This record gives sequence, structure tokens and C-alpha cells, in this order.
Amino acid sequence: MSHQQDRIVIDALELSNWDRDFLHLLQQGGVTCVHACCGLWENARETLSKVGEWHKFFKENADLVMPVHQGEDILKAKEQGKIGVVLGTQNTSALEDELSLVSVFNQLGIKVMQLTYNNQNLVGSSCYEARDVGLSRFGKLVVQEMNRVGMVVDLSHVGEQTSLDAIATSTRPVAITHANPNWIYPTKRNKSSEVLTALRDNGGVLGLCAYPHLVNGEQTTLEEFCDMIVRTADFMGIDQVGLGTDLTLNMSIDFLHWMRMGRWTHEIDYGAGSKENPSWPEWPSWFKTPADFPNIARGLSEKGLTNEEVDKVMGGNWLRFFTDSFKAEKEAEQCVYPM
Repeated sequence: MSHQQDRIVIDALELSNWDRDFLHLLQQGGVTCVHACCGLWENARETLSKVGEWHKFFKENADLVMPVHQGEDILKAKEQGKIGVVLGTQNTSALEDELSLVSVFNQLGIKVMQLTYNNQNLVGSSCYEARDVGLSRFGKLVVQEMNRVGMVVDLSHVGEQTSLDAIATSTRPVAITHANPNWIYPTKRNKSSEVLTALRDNGGVLGLCAYPHLVNGEQTTLEEFCDMIVRTADFMGIDQVGLGTDLTLNMSIDFLHWMRMGRWTHEIDYGAGSKENPSWPEWPSWFKTPADFPNIARGLSEKGLTNEEVDKVMGGNWLRFFTDSFKAEKEAEQCVYPM
């Protein structure tokens, strides 16, 4: 698969304004599948409405987009020239305190859940807590239930100890869908060598992230970003890295405030931003929209990666991971996991 049009391209997290124009940009970029965020601070009832909005979007745009429930659906989307969408939440607030809702939301098409989002919850600690007390008793049961039903455990915004606990608890590989090594870009949202070593040993996949606050801002060059991918692949192994851009195209300031603050604070919380840079960040020139995905493939080739290695980073690794991970536990036991 040396040509962009033949390549499986998967973005493991986007938080953008999904409309037909956005779908056309994804098509221009040769994107096969996207993990789309459909919940942050929403409770169970609110998350049901968000899922309902997505079902309506799938129906109204069925010529361009389709939901992904199993890995095979990603291949089907590729064959039909459509964008496959994996629904996920960036928090477990949708579960409230009810373990049985894991299987309910899994059946409704939520195939990824991030354990925490920027604040302590019933499951564990976020990356911004002063003291990370680790995975709660409820959190361990949530991880086990996610393993059972075939829902991906995502540790992107999760605290250090909670992440390590989750990896130790999980009997299946987990994901960090959108983050970078913190020894390359130091920030609380990026990940330590200890967490990434545990993820590597767990068989999980890391989605390297272009969100400006998690790299060197708008000034980050394509060469610099691709250099980070190569360095991380050297550390993790070429089969355990992918992309999770965290693209935030055409999103409002009101949504930014909801994203960062939810209902838990009345004071401005800047998340990965700062008082000096409080708004949505400007993206680098080489990745303004999803139409720019070919730039990353080109940059990786220029760094010396083979076509096969570029294919893995651009989507092949996520395809393998999602295909294995979306199967319920008994189904998964019948599979041979390629490493």
C-alpha cells in the first residue's frame, strides 16, 4: 500500500464540527476512519441524546459516512468510499455510578471510553490532580467490564497512577488515543516514560497528537512532528504508534469552555492552554484540516520510514488494534493477536 488512496488512514481522536463540508475534507485527506468524541461531561441521559444526534447524522449523510462497531466495518467503509466513525467519550461520566451502563453504551455504539477527563471522577484521577490516588474500586470494575464487552480503555487525559493501575488491571491492551511523550514535549497532558513503557508492555497503541498545546504550538514544523513520531516508534515499537490528532476544526469558544470546565468549576480552567493563550490554538500550516493528512505520510517517508512502516503509523496499527479490541472477550479469545 504505497499510495495514499490505497492506504488505511485512521485518526484516533477528533473533536471537530461534523457536517458535510467536514466529511468532504476527510475524503480529500484520504481518511478511512475517525474516533469521534461524543461526550465529555455529559451524564447518562445527556449522552443518550448525543448518541441520538450521531444516529441522525449517519442517516442524513449515509452516502458519505457510516458507524463503526467492529474492525470489519473500517474495511467496509474503505471499500464503499465512506468515512467510518468510531464513537467514544472522553470521560466515564456517562456511566454515573452504574456499572451496567458499560454494556448498554457499548451496544449503542460507544466503543471507546476515556476513564477521566481533566478532573477527578468516580473512576480515578486526571492528569491535572495535585495527587493521583489511582484507580478506584469502581474504576477497576469498569475496566474489567470494558474488557468483557469489547470497549477500548483510553488513558489520554488520565493521571499517572490511575493510568498505571488501569494497565495493570486490564487483561487486554489499552489505548492512549491522543498524547505525546512528555520527555519530548513537557506538559501534564503528555505521558511519562513509565506510563508508555507499561503501555508498550501491555500491547497497547499510542496516538501521537498534533494539538498545538501538546507540541510546540503553531510553530511546530512537519519535520519536527514526524521526528517525534520516529523517536516514539523507536521507544514503543513501530507496531504500537499511530495518529490521534485531536483536531478541533470550527468549534466555538462556548464549547471550549464546556470542554475545559463542564459544570465542576465556576472559575476559568485553561486545561492544556494558559492565561496567556486561553482560546483555541492556531494549528501548524501543514495540518489545518483533515485534507492535510497526506502531509504527515510524506513527512514520515522523508524521515526514512518504509512504505510498510508509514502504512502502520497512518492507520494500520489502529486497524489491527480496533479489530481485536472491539470484539467481546469470548470472541477475542478465539483470535490470534499479531504483535
